[in-house]
Amino acid sequence: MSTLLSAIRSLIFVIVLIVTVIPWALGVLLLSIFRRGDPVYWACANWLKIAIWSARWICGIRWRIQGMENLPPASDRRAGVVLLSKHQSTWETFAYPALLSHPLAYVFKRELLYVPFFGWAMARMDMIHIDRSRRTEAWNKVLAQGKRLGGQGNWVIMFPEGTRIARGQVGEYKTGGTRLAIEAGLPVVPIAATAARCWPRKSFLLRPGIVDISIGQQISPVGREPAELMKEVKDWIEAEMRRLDPEAYQNPPPAGVAGTANQH
Repeated sequence: MSTLLSAIRSLIFVIVLIVTVIPWALGVLLLSIFRRGDPVYWACANWLKIAIWSARWICGIRWRIQGMENLPPASDRRAGVVLLSKHQSTWETFAYPALLSHPLAYVFKRELLYVPFFGWAMARMDMIHIDRSRRTEAWNKVLAQGKRLGGQGNWVIMFPEGTRIARGQVGEYKTGGTRLAIEAGLPVVPIAATAARCWPRKSFLLRPGIVDISIGQQISPVGREPAELMKEVKDWIEAEMRRLDPEAYQNPPPAGVAGTANQH
């Protein structure tokens, strides 16, 4: 019975997304004719607020955030960082722009731009869309645009595992995010998020519960190597995931992952 109820609620939620994204995206496209940059970003972020609040009131997905004090304050608009987050679900990609104080610049595959309405609005934002089949070209674009956006105070956000990872699993942490941080001189902020507890990857069956988001302390990139810095990020994120969602992790932690995470 609970699965049937979740399915009904999930269907209603998807209908709300479809019904709202069409006029909202058209409004963003119209706005982008006259304005670019932050006004377009916040217009899109406001739709994402509708999305996560709809998920809360329709599907029962709530959230808790720890560590907001580790991010630059909203008043410091020029403070850029590189956010490196665990990626389990669509939920956190919707939630971060809706909940964080600075414009985010996602690094994402360009195929998303072809999604009707949603992708068209994304194309009008100042983000970094790449062709994954052309690795050298993609990295050069990430570096050039990441430096520019970080330098103007946007927060560049990347998912080091590259794709959504099943609950309780650990993907391969690639060093693109730490390479960017070192090249651009931007602090790294690791983030753990347990969104798959409520919205599993590759699924639109949403279940009620709490998504925990934990934001780690800033890590300076000065004098660091990409692989060594990414190992520190991975160790913190994966230890924190085990603290936040212990029932999902029945096996011992991977070699090199600390058993106890910093708590905020």
